[in-house]
This record gives sequence, C-alpha cells and structure tokens, in this order.
Amino acid sequence: MSGEGIFLWHELMCNDPVAAGAFYEAVVGWKVSLAPNTTASGDEYRVFSIPGFEMGVAGMMAIRPDMAAGGVRPAWVGYILADDVDAKARDVVNRCGTVHMAPTDIPGIGRFAVVADPHGATFYIFKPKMPDGPMPEMPKPGSPGTFGWNELYAGDVEEAFSFYSALFGWSKSTAVDMDAMGVYQLFACGGRDIGGMMRKMDQMPMPFWNYYITVDAIDAAVERVKAHGGSIINGPHPVPGGSWIAQGIDPQGAMFALTSGTR
Repeated sequence: MSGEGIFLWHELMCNDPVAAGAFYEAVVGWKVSLAPNTTASGDEYRVFSIPGFEMGVAGMMAIRPDMAAGGVRPAWVGYILADDVDAKARDVVNRCGTVHMAPTDIPGIGRFAVVADPHGATFYIFKPKMPDGPMPEMPKPGSPGTFGWNELYAGDVEEAFSFYSALFGWSKSTAVDMDAMGVYQLFACGGRDIGGMMRKMDQMPMPFWNYYITVDAIDAAVERVKAHGGSIINGPHPVPGGSWIAQGIDPQGAMFALTSGTR
C-alpha cells in the first residue's frame, strides 16, 4: 500500500461524546454521526465529517471505566498508515518503543495497534480495509475541517526523529531555531511536509502528539472555542508560511490546535 507513514485518521477519546460532539460541531463546523459498531470492544463510535462529504475526517469514542482506570484521559490520537501492522508493532518494540494494545482487527475496517515511542508519546498504527468500489470524494487538503498539521512535543527531538524515520521513512525538512525553546524540526513523508517536532516544555508531564484542525478564520474560531466552554492556551499568532495558529483545551480537557491561512 502506498502512502505508508502518513497520518490517515485522528480520533478523540473523551468522557462525554455527545457534549464533545456539540463542542467541535460549533467550533469547527463538523457534522457528528453515529457509526455502525466498528470497534473491537463493541463500543459506540462517532464520526466527524465535513458537511457535503460522505467520508469522515475523524472519529470519537468514550473512555471506558477500565481505560480510565489505566490512566486514559481525554485526548486526540493519530493513526499512522502502515503496510503491515504486526511487523510495525514488532519494530516499535525493537526500537525501544512500547506496544500498549497488540495488533487487533476491527471487522470490516482494518487492523490497528496502540503503541508509544521510546519517550512515551502514544500513537496508533493502522492498515485500513479498502472499500469495494470507488472511493468517496474527499475534501481538499487544507480546506476547513481537515487536519492540517501533526506536532510532536518530544522528550528528545533527535532521538524521536530517528525512531519515527526508521519506522516510517520520514525525512527532515526545514529546521526553525526557536532560541531558548530549541529547534522546531519539520518532517516530511513522500516529499510533503506533514508535521513538526520540538522538545516538550518543562511543565508538560510527558511527550505527546498534538493535532491542528483547519478552520475558516482563526480569530472567529478562537471566539467560538471560548463561547462553547473551551479555553485558548497559546495564540493566536502567525507562523512561517503565512498561517495563523492557536492551541486550546476543550471542555473535557483534551488539547487541540487550530490553523488557518486567514486571521
């Protein structure tokens, strides 16, 4: 399968899917729908989609009591495309990462595993089952409602890059010197920039991935976040390339980020 190493899907783990759905509908403009039983455990699964498109752009599920007891808290997670989930999970372990959930089939959807890099940042590896017939029309990359960037707050940027590069063939792109905050290292997959890495800030308890959702205009989206019970912890401010970004916390405590080419 071509495209190994891209972020294929993003998923929100939350305590109250109905309330979380209402928040992101208001902030991003997504539509939320209840999917058929698509999880290995039989839990309800909800899909975020952009109005006018059949194919969803992200998913959402509730944190079960056993997951909460194991330390799972509201958060966004990313699914990285893998040609062979089982082989990739073994490779994660061989490169000093951790497998939190062994490769598992989701009937009719694909195969996935929950893993973490050597510093503890969690991500999923995933091989989808390709649908019969033609693929539904997809929104253009960079249009409102799509995910525009994937950002790792790493324990060590060079060690993290070596790990992910070995797993997925990512290559280094532009490196931005942020003075006391260190280097912000962009990375590419298949010749296209898909994210960046920086050393985590001291107040962050552990390394993690954060994901940027494209919105129509950053200032208006920030106001919608505040109006619907979320908070903004950074921004909005411009970044190289002409975009604006803001980082926030949703009402249930999950961190997210917004990006737009328009102020």
